[in-house]
Amino acid sequence: MSGLLRASLTAVLGPTNTGKTHLAVERMCGHASGMMGFPLRLLAREVYDRVVKIKGYAQVALITGEEKILPEGARYFLCTAESMPTDREVAFVGLDEAQTGADLERGHVFTDRLLHRRGYAETMILGSETLRPLIRRLLPDAEIVTRPRFSTLAYAGPKKLSRLPKRTAIVAFSAEDVYALAEMLRRHKGGAAVVMGGLSPRTRNAQVELYQSGEVDYLVATDAIGMGLNMDIAHIAFASLSKFDGHRHRRLTTAEMAQIAGRAGRYQRDGSFGMVQLGTEAVRGFEPEEIEAIEGHEFPPLSQLVWRNARLDFASLPRLIASLDARPTMPELFKAHDAVDFAVLRSLSQDPTVADRATGPARLQRLWAACGLPDYRKTGPEQHARLVGRVFRHLSEGDGKLPAEWIAAEVANLDNVNGDIATIADRISAARTWTYVAHRGDWVEDATHWAERTRALEDKLSDALHQRLTQRFVDRRTAVLMRDLKVRGRDFGVEIDEDGSVTVEGEAIGTLDGFRFNADPTARAGEKRMLLAAAERRLTGELAKRASLLAGADDAAFALAFDGTMPPRIEWNGARVGSMAQGRDALSPKLELDRSLDLLSAADRAAVRARLEQWFATQRERQVGSLVAVSALTTGEGGVSPAARGLIVQLVENLGCLVRERVALQIAALDKHDRKALAAAGVRLGVAHVFVKDLLRPEPTRWRLAMWAVHRGVEAAPAPPPAGRVTVDVEPSAPRGFYDVAGFWTIEGQAVRIDMVERLAQAMHQKRDGRSAFIPDDSWVASVGMRREGFARLMRALGYRLKSVDGRAAFEWRGPRTEAQRPPARATPEHSPFAILAGMRRG
Repeated sequence: MSGLLRASLTAVLGPTNTGKTHLAVERMCGHASGMMGFPLRLLAREVYDRVVKIKGYAQVALITGEEKILPEGARYFLCTAESMPTDREVAFVGLDEAQTGADLERGHVFTDRLLHRRGYAETMILGSETLRPLIRRLLPDAEIVTRPRFSTLAYAGPKKLSRLPKRTAIVAFSAEDVYALAEMLRRHKGGAAVVMGGLSPRTRNAQVELYQSGEVDYLVATDAIGMGLNMDIAHIAFASLSKFDGHRHRRLTTAEMAQIAGRAGRYQRDGSFGMVQLGTEAVRGFEPEEIEAIEGHEFPPLSQLVWRNARLDFASLPRLIASLDARPTMPELFKAHDAVDFAVLRSLSQDPTVADRATGPARLQRLWAACGLPDYRKTGPEQHARLVGRVFRHLSEGDGKLPAEWIAAEVANLDNVNGDIATIADRISAARTWTYVAHRGDWVEDATHWAERTRALEDKLSDALHQRLTQRFVDRRTAVLMRDLKVRGRDFGVEIDEDGSVTVEGEAIGTLDGFRFNADPTARAGEKRMLLAAAERRLTGELAKRASLLAGADDAAFALAFDGTMPPRIEWNGARVGSMAQGRDALSPKLELDRSLDLLSAADRAAVRARLEQWFATQRERQVGSLVAVSALTTGEGGVSPAARGLIVQLVENLGCLVRERVALQIAALDKHDRKALAAAGVRLGVAHVFVKDLLRPEPTRWRLAMWAVHRGVEAAPAPPPAGRVTVDVEPSAPRGFYDVAGFWTIEGQAVRIDMVERLAQAMHQKRDGRSAFIPDDSWVASVGMRREGFARLMRALGYRLKSVDGRAAFEWRGPRTEAQRPPARATPEHSPFAILAGMRRG
């Protein structure tokens, strides 16, 4: 790079909820290329999804140990810190949660990135204020920016589990404690979502959605929640203030407490923190000085960061170990205990087979890469070294690849969704090992195949784990409660009336609407849980019966319900059973089953889905088939010209209705063959719009609006215009393009059906004589359902100007104006068309 512009180096420091990550993402997206490193795979994925929405899928890469999404030509890279490419030069580099450099296990990676990874235009280091002294000494040229927290954080004292407020996250430091707390919340509060660092992104996202959607009001998590994962949390309750850090059991530092507590009160909503009181036994809570420090965001500064030599000597195995054992020369850095990869290398160095094969730089680099295989199952260095040793032995013999038979056998052994939560979670950890291996193209043949296979396995196990977590910690009608009921000798009789009313021993407890059970809102909480559990025993058979009825139902039993509320619903006999979701393009939406069908067996769900998709495809063809036929003109033999194809693409994108001015150039370039083909397909090249006439009927219009809203990601829209209405008042909140797709032309606060506009334009064309003024028929005004002022605006939009002829309102042809030609200023009151109309009335 030229020396004319000096790359900036900025450290953005502050507590949680200061928008540091958001700022860095905005800065990165403002550059031609960029890269950010994060402490968690889940956080990297969260930011990846955000940047994809800004830059598009083709420009954004995700690189973690187990997941690589690397489009050709990608310019923005979201990575775990360990996976940040060192061979790519980018304009912007960001490092999130840089205080992780003090972590004994992974800190050396963050320290290395902090000291050496730079963007050629801008580098941004994000972290806690505790980094300030070290930034000053290690990076004297860095500009330090402090950001204040957007909201306040206050201590709320200890609370019993039953007294915790809604939108609370309880933080524990072991999987066993997390599960135990979630089980208690299920009994006391009706359910909880679970988030842990070891969960796959798929399971984690599904659990977070349970919480974010309000289906449950409580979350139980490990301290992984403290690393930038943003959720709607009002209160953080600590189950403990100590944890095992991989080396010893210790009390959390004040900065660690604050990092976790700071997840409460995101953006400008204040948050609180405290302890959760379990039972009657007193627990050691926060000290007064800790509370003061957390509320004031003042913590002891870090004095050292963990360091490990990055300039490794691959001349021999002893020299490699010696280079990893090197000590830093700067007092701000220290060498911590051996990380897992180094401990594994030391162990393998005692293996004669490994020592014999680890000769020469190439072999040693392969050995060191194998030692970097993460110990996802937390088996410890000695146990993990056995797996790594086998990997290296395969990599150092034959073609230098891992045997496909070995990988296939290991993956097949894990392909089992039976078992409890711990068993499935352990399989996911093991699957992550093979996902990591599959993304090493120099280790396996057909890396793409194995990456897809291991990703599918992880997704399958993740779905099973989410289902187990939900059944155990969210479903209030669990087997435990069922057993309790039987022990008490109570076996409630459940009856379902034809209208869906559910009664237990003659008492109404709710209704079964389709497949969704709605409990009686007047029931007491404890009573409701018991009744729900009793009802569930008999609902399984009823739901299976209804699934069978749905699978055999006529088309008339199904309907698309769309009144502007998103997403558009698919109903069976008036009950919601699915929804329309975004597909590959506007004409190809997907169908998603409603969550109320989750209790069905896999076979029943498959039968329901097959029937709904059959109906959905039939209705799509019936309602918008003419637009599908228009789209086909771009691909058939003897097809239309490029200009016509361009017009058709835009017409299909707008679901069959398009303002003519937007495609004026394409229309001008159409030849006779194009026009004939378009006309045969039902396309009208109108005065002001291009449209498919058959699609303007009420039912096709409702389908088109639903498909358009789903494709555009609209959050809410007005209801489709009522059938038979020619003119409607424009809803100010309507998303842009809504009335165009509905087949209406927006004219200053009102919208007129475009086919009526075309009919009016043809009538006027026959009536007028050149540019001579003419008096419109009274029937014209009535035909468009507008008052005379609105009619005058419509005529002006069509290219006519109002004037007075013998005291009567007349119009003369001036030609339509394009947007660029329309003057910015409005007519003065005394010369406006409405003033002329008013004068005529007085006359």
